[in-house]
Amino acid sequence: MKKGFKRYVAFQLMIATMCFLVSCSTNTLTHRSQLSLVSDDEVMSTSATQYKQFISTNKVVSTKGGSKDAAIVNKVSNKIIAAVKQYYADLGRTSELDGYAWEINTVQSTEANAWCMPGGKIVVYTGILPITQNEASLAVVIGHEVTHALAKHGKERMSQGLIQQFGGQALSIALANKPQQTQQLFGAAYGLGTQYGIMLPFSRNDEYEADKFGLVFTAMAGYDPHEAISFWHRMEQFSGNQKPPEFLSTHPSNENRIAQLQSVMDETVAKYYHPQH
Repeated sequence: MKKGFKRYVAFQLMIATMCFLVSCSTNTLTHRSQLSLVSDDEVMSTSATQYKQFISTNKVVSTKGGSKDAAIVNKVSNKIIAAVKQYYADLGRTSELDGYAWEINTVQSTEANAWCMPGGKIVVYTGILPITQNEASLAVVIGHEVTHALAKHGKERMSQGLIQQFGGQALSIALANKPQQTQQLFGAAYGLGTQYGIMLPFSRNDEYEADKFGLVFTAMAGYDPHEAISFWHRMEQFSGNQKPPEFLSTHPSNENRIAQLQSVMDETVAKYYHPQH
C-alpha cells in the first residue's frame, strides 16, 4: 500500500513538473520566466466580464457627478498610462500593449486599495486617497498596480491556482468543467477580494517588480519618485504596525520594501525623472 502510494505521488509530481516545464513563458517587461497555463486571449476575455460585473455592483464615483476624487484619479492614471505607452515605444515593443483598452474608475469605499486588471482596467478606492495625500504618491500606487498587470503577475498566480485546484488544467477546460470555482479563482487572482473571498497573494518577488517598474512609470509621468518612500511610511502608520513578520507573509515588510526602493531610486531618478513645470 505504501509503495503504491509513493508511486502515485511520484507520478503526480512528474506530471506537475512536465506541466510546469512546457507552460512557462518569458515576460517582456521583467524578462523573467513565468508559469503560464492561461492564454492572453482567455485572460482578456474573462477580465472584461469580471470587471464589468465588479463595476455594476460597486459604487462608482465620476467627474460627471462632480467628484474631485475621480478627477485626481483620472488625471494621475492618464499620466501613468501615457508613461507606459512611451516606455514600450522607446523599447520598440508597442505591440505588447495590443488588446489594452484602458479604463479608469474610482470606487467609493473605506478600503485602502487599488488594482489594475489585464487590459488596463484600473480601479482606485477612495479609502486610499487619505494615505496617498498627493498626486505623486497616488502615481506610485497606480504605477505599482499597472505594473502587476503588465508583468502578468495575476495570470501567473492564476496558473498556480489552476495547478493547485484543478491539477494544471487549461483555463478553458476548467471553465467548462467548474465555471463557478474558476470564476472565483480569477476574482481572487486579480484582486477582487471583497467580492470573491481572500485574494491570492502576490509573491515578494512580484511586489518588488511592481515597486521597481512602478517607480519608473511614476518618474516618466513627471512625478518625483522619492514620494514612494513617504507613501510607504504613511502606509506603515496606517496599518498600525500590525503587519506580521516578513517570513510569515508573501509581501515584503515595509522596511524591506523601502530599502529596495531606495536601492533603485538614484538610477530611476537619473534615467527617467524629468520634472514637469
